[in-house]
Amino acid sequence: MVVSERSTYCHNCDTPATGNYCSSCGQRTTIHKVTFRDTFQDFWDFIFSVNAPFFKTIKWLIINPGKLLREYLAGKRKSYYKPVAFFLVMTVVYLLFRSLIGYDPFGNTTLNVTDETQRQLLTEARNFMLLNIDKLLFVFVFTMGFFLKLFFYKKRSLAEFLAVSFYLIAVYTIITTLNMFFIQYVDSQVQYLAILVMLIYFCYALISFFQKQKILVLLKAIIVYFISFISYGLLAFAISFLFVYLKQL
Repeated sequence: MVVSERSTYCHNCDTPATGNYCSSCGQRTTIHKVTFRDTFQDFWDFIFSVNAPFFKTIKWLIINPGKLLREYLAGKRKSYYKPVAFFLVMTVVYLLFRSLIGYDPFGNTTLNVTDETQRQLLTEARNFMLLNIDKLLFVFVFTMGFFLKLFFYKKRSLAEFLAVSFYLIAVYTIITTLNMFFIQYVDSQVQYLAILVMLIYFCYALISFFQKQKILVLLKAIIVYFISFISYGLLAFAISFLFVYLKQL
């Protein structure tokens, strides 16, 4: 191919390029002097917008999660925000808002333990779990992925179910964030509302994903959700307790 103008070459890798993006490295072909607008636009694109379709991912996870999950697993990776990145962004959003409004998910609850030493250890483990919830949520992803594979073992691989779990737990984080505001400013007695809403969404998402044998999928989804959630709670608290215990040795 004969290219007569320098502007038709990629500024990054010098590959002849047509269109708005280089076919070799993917950089935009319309590169000019760096401005403040470019800098912040690149950040916005990376986190939320055009090149990483964040809002499109949220839209389809709400409207038709099965469509998104099937298409992503089938190979449409550019069309949606990647599951792990989406999970991390939503976790950061949750932590940011929790810090801004000073939300304490444990409130003023006290542990019903008579031994003062045990009470202090369990309280510190609980607080550790709260402070490190962004890391411990990975446990929820893996328990959900594991039990999805266990109950739907013929449908997908474990790796694929983990990708599904990252998307679904990210939605759980969104629900928890919204519920956090409701608890803080409307009614403090609805701490478990997010769990119930997530159960409904989880069943809806799996039925939308598998499409066939809806009653069987519904029953399995309910079992998987509760086993995953309980396993996550026990494992996360056990990890927190172990860290606190070892720290005191």
